[in-house]
Amino acid sequence: MLPPDHPSIATGGIGVLLVNLGTPDAPTPDAVRRYLAEFLSDKRVVEIPAIAWKPILHGIILRTRPAKSAHAYAQVWTDKGSPLAAITAAQAEGLQARLGEGVRVDWAMRYGNPAIPAKLAAMQAAGCDRILIAPLYPQYSGATTASVMDSLGDALRALRWQPAVRTLPPYYDDPAYIAALEEDIAGQIAALDFVPEVLLLSYHGMPERTLHLGDPYHCQCRKTSRLLGERLAARLPGLRIETTFQSRFGRAKWLEPATETVLENEAKAGTRRIALAAPGFSADCVETLEELAIRGREVFEGAGGERYATLACLNDRAPGMAMLETLVRRELAGWQG
Repeated sequence: MLPPDHPSIATGGIGVLLVNLGTPDAPTPDAVRRYLAEFLSDKRVVEIPAIAWKPILHGIILRTRPAKSAHAYAQVWTDKGSPLAAITAAQAEGLQARLGEGVRVDWAMRYGNPAIPAKLAAMQAAGCDRILIAPLYPQYSGATTASVMDSLGDALRALRWQPAVRTLPPYYDDPAYIAALEEDIAGQIAALDFVPEVLLLSYHGMPERTLHLGDPYHCQCRKTSRLLGERLAARLPGLRIETTFQSRFGRAKWLEPATETVLENEAKAGTRRIALAAPGFSADCVETLEELAIRGREVFEGAGGERYATLACLNDRAPGMAMLETLVRRELAGWQG
């Protein structure tokens, strides 16, 4: 029996922490500068020796890029904040409803707010001594999934009493993921007021050297496209599917083909109707809503294309939430009865 003056300590709880990339706190140059400083200082993101990279980052990039990026964010900002934050919060809320009161679900961002260490501490304070960390990156990359693990390790290192931790594996070829993409993309295409000739599957780009250094990201993106293409072929015969990579940065050679280049070349080659999906993104964000939906349209139509549609990510709609519930329940096996 505990002595009467023993403090009350909550224990025995199970937590699920959804993690996405990050977002500035506001669509302003100052907020974007803070966000980019954290993001681009991560050695997982920029694999250049600090002695060479820091002068470029602080002397050039953080002086010139924030205003341009802030403009992009301003075009897609919502009354709930950045789309990525609002959608990730909705995914956590939806998953909480599906899992019930026996599990505490929350969300965090790798860069910016809410931060992983703060959310981990809040979960532990609420009595969660078993926590599943779920990076919402279907395809693994050192710059994304591994960076989340780095942040998690730093947070755990600061704790004397650590919770038991599990992590959600990449799910690029999981049947639940492929089925969710098939259902969602086919439904969105059916709802268009035109029939696309081509479907581009656009993934976030990475420097090509990451592939040669052993990062599996490129191969996993290609496998997602192949599996999804096989499923869509039966439902949408005649639709040509191509894989591309977006969001290039700097002068290094990046994974190819580039999304904007393919959009331009398709239009010049005579393609008049095109749809674009971004299966590597679990939630819509500035890269999908501004880069693809706005700038991508300008490129395609400027080169002669006529009909253009950017399909929404899985977000918190039913197919994506059912998939997320399946993946999370699988990883909670043994913890949750």
